Amino acid sequence: MLAAEGRQRDALSGSGRLLLLYATLYGGYGALSPFLPAFLETRGLGPSEIGTLLSAGMLVRLAAGPLAGRLADRFGAVRAFLAAGLALSAALTLAFLGGHGFPVLLAVALAQAAATAPLAPLADTVALAGSRDGAAYGRVRAAGSAAFIATTVLTGILVGLFGHGVGPLACGLLFAAGAALTPRLLSAPADPGGDAGGGFASLAADARFRRLLLAAALVIGAHAMHDAFAVIVWQAAGIAPRTAGLLWAEAVAAEVAVFLWLGPRLIARFGPERALVLAALAGALRWAVQAQTSWLPALAGIQALHGLTFALLHLACLRLIVAIVPEHRRATALTVYGTFGLGLASALMTLLSGSLYEQFGPNGFWVMTAASLAAVPVARGLSRIR
Repeated sequence: MLAAEGRQRDALSGSGRLLLLYATLYGGYGALSPFLPAFLETRGLGPSEIGTLLSAGMLVRLAAGPLAGRLADRFGAVRAFLAAGLALSAALTLAFLGGHGFPVLLAVALAQAAATAPLAPLADTVALAGSRDGAAYGRVRAAGSAAFIATTVLTGILVGLFGHGVGPLACGLLFAAGAALTPRLLSAPADPGGDAGGGFASLAADARFRRLLLAAALVIGAHAMHDAFAVIVWQAAGIAPRTAGLLWAEAVAAEVAVFLWLGPRLIARFGPERALVLAALAGALRWAVQAQTSWLPALAGIQALHGLTFALLHLACLRLIVAIVPEHRRATALTVYGTFGLGLASALMTLLSGSLYEQFGPNGFWVMTAASLAAVPVARGLSRIR
């Protein structure tokens, strides 16, 4: 009995550490991502240089993320790679504070992008280790989203008081805390054994994984026009910046609610394949309404759908990855999913969104509706592949 109570205490302690890991990781993102362009401007970079630096970092992430995930699987050292990545990311993020001029800041940014690229997928791999269905994942991911909101708000206040150096400083310290915490995830199962073969080729040959990746890319990619132009559309319709900020906050709050409570229940009720279909249909509705109106009550209604179009989709995809990818290849699968299913899709659709908005204005959201609808038959087909 005492041994059972000890194991229960260890499990609770390990769960708490995992929550803290996600809080430090996504808190770091929240402290840096919204404020990095303004920080770079204070260091003398012009708009074109900032754009070049950010896009170059995105390209580096496309290569670095899957490579790090593959190596973590190959050597059976997911937590070690995560801890090292967080430590290196902390040092390179703090290095922004000493950088001046485009060449130096570009070099720091590229190195920092390579270090941070696999962090979230590797954290997901640790959170899902030993899991058969990923049912407990939503709780820790909700902690990450909540931390992102909190640090974004707090960093915004501190930037107003102390300047834009607060962003890299806070992010670096949070990443360092995550690096110190990762080896202490004692209740997590041991890292899976090394994988000598397969990897990318095995994933590419898996029809279910390919279909999952395409469905995620279509649904997540369809968010691109909203992320780039929604606030511009709202302000053109006379919606004040403060109200626009509240609409954005509502979407993130809905994301937390779905991660924490609604999403796991929907997946348990309908299964991950139908949950993917539901996320795609919610996206089609969301973007169709956005294409037609900027009436504030309608916008408030569709912002709540973000919980389905992002959080439910992510939970369903991770549940499917747990089901179809062996644990010794899971870091590879999650970094490929994060890089190509989420990151590359968003980047390409953002490029397309610029042209769409320039030519059609808010009517360009109909293309995002079509992309979401295209994901429906893709997701439905998952249940027919064994």
